Amino acid sequence: MKQKLLILAVCLLGTFMAKANTDPGNGARDELNGVVLHAETKRPLKDVSVTAYINNSKKEKIVISNEEGGFSFDELKPGVYKFVFEKTGFKKVTREKVVIKTDETSQLQIELVEMGDYEILPSPFNIGGF
Repeated sequence: MKQKLLILAVCLLGTFMAKANTDPGNGARDELNGVVLHAETKRPLKDVSVTAYINNSKKEKIVISNEEGGFSFDELKPGVYKFVFEKTGFKKVTREKVVIKTDETSQLQIELVEMGDYEILPSPFNIGGF
């Protein structure tokens, strides 16, 4: 009797898992994962703001990279996106025309370049070359 119940439970669990993996639900949504690295050192950058814009117009979501430089967008609507990567002291990076497809996970690896001192704030004492 216990074996029959165990087999029945395993079959039901398998059926529910198969249904969950094949049924996209209301408006299939998918994900994009990635990592942000320092361009020179190749080390992960944390606290990078990553903004997703669908069809180059509507702001969809914002996430922040973690300690390992990783970021993840889940439940994105399928479509064409623009992703903007920003961190204080680094040049902004934009990736356009990133296609998110139904039932697929996309990957991005981004490298941010540090701004030089002159790019952050010009010196008020360097007027006219004196």
